[in-house]
Amino acid sequence: MTTIAIPPGMPQYDDVPRYDVEAVRADFPILGREVNGHPMVYLDSANTSQKPLQVLDVLRAHYERHNGNVSRSVHTVGTEATEAYEGARAKVAAFINAPSPDEVVFTKNSTEAINLVAYAFSNASVGAGGDPRFRLGPGDEIVISEMEHHSNIVPWQLLCERTGATLRWFPVTDGGRLDESGLEELVNERTKLVSFVHMSNILGTVNATARITERVRQVGALLLLDCSQSVPHLPVDVVDLDADFIAFTGHKMCAPSGIGVLWGRAELLAAMPPVFGGGSMIETVSMSGSTYAPPPARFEAGTPPIAEAVALGAAVDYLTGIGMRAIQWHEKELTAYALDALATVPGLRIFGPTVPVGRGGTISFALDGIHPHDVGQVLDAEGVEVRVGHHCARPVCVRFGVPATTRASFYLYTTTGEVDALVRGLEQVRKVFG
Repeated sequence: MTTIAIPPGMPQYDDVPRYDVEAVRADFPILGREVNGHPMVYLDSANTSQKPLQVLDVLRAHYERHNGNVSRSVHTVGTEATEAYEGARAKVAAFINAPSPDEVVFTKNSTEAINLVAYAFSNASVGAGGDPRFRLGPGDEIVISEMEHHSNIVPWQLLCERTGATLRWFPVTDGGRLDESGLEELVNERTKLVSFVHMSNILGTVNATARITERVRQVGALLLLDCSQSVPHLPVDVVDLDADFIAFTGHKMCAPSGIGVLWGRAELLAAMPPVFGGGSMIETVSMSGSTYAPPPARFEAGTPPIAEAVALGAAVDYLTGIGMRAIQWHEKELTAYALDALATVPGLRIFGPTVPVGRGGTISFALDGIHPHDVGQVLDAEGVEVRVGHHCARPVCVRFGVPATTRASFYLYTTTGEVDALVRGLEQVRKVFG
């Protein structure tokens, strides 16, 4: 790998893996386009990442030469499609150090993955015979946090409504960290599941998991981590995390939309009842009843997103080739640069950690007296693409007393020059709105 240029004043580490950012950018055709007469500065990767040629080529090749349905054909094209689909599952498993590819369930996104677990709890709680680890009722509790994406809030609210269980949550500190001061009381003998975000999509906070995990194990609860923002940006090892489930999505990690992953411990997946019924998830079917296939097929009813899964495998190959540790360090240095640069903008308030420790390359901010939608429109006129709104994390905005924020988010292809363009764009915003 070649070495990226490190801005003056940033720490230098000889043993940090690096790569040639400009060479990486050449793999992403969209990064060469213009927006409103300016070179596009794409700072919305927490929303969706861009896709490299290596992934686009695999997607196209699959449809051109290997398009068949999986797990149900004995002809050549169907066999090729099945091998590619299951090969992608094996790649994903290796990427997160899952003990077995059978622990990888393909979904259409993180939201569906989390809902799959929630509805498995719901189905196990109806009637008799459900595994007690998944049975919920009045008196039982689910614990989340105040910094969650709506995808890790609403499914548990609905589950509690269906079962009579109680939803509780960790608060967020003024510095944008999880407040674990009440951990012993919050996670207790009534807790059946703790589900929280590994990296916040609005605050950029990377949550330390060890202390909460230890408490979860003490009380015998299950643990789910929303890794939508962490798996694309840093090395994630499910064995090291000691979670029971993790959820993430392909479109944030250089893959197409429409493909996501639920990873679960093999024995837990085997104990979970199915959620979706139909083809491919059955063992036998009669008019009087059905039996179900073992995981992961049990949770993949119907024709799956085959080409998208194959392209996700290609994205895993691409990210692995660059190196997740190298990507993590690139974003860490870039975030340090951006935090310093944004601190020079008068009237700008950053939400979340203001130091590049325990945080990722997602920075949400507000400009005094200027609505985020106005900020976003002026930045777009300058070719700078950011996201504005509550980022599907409205409780965080309520916590910090703002209706919305502007969010700039980075990835492996983001440069310090693009951060500089953001700062220049914010200067233009201040000129327009005084």
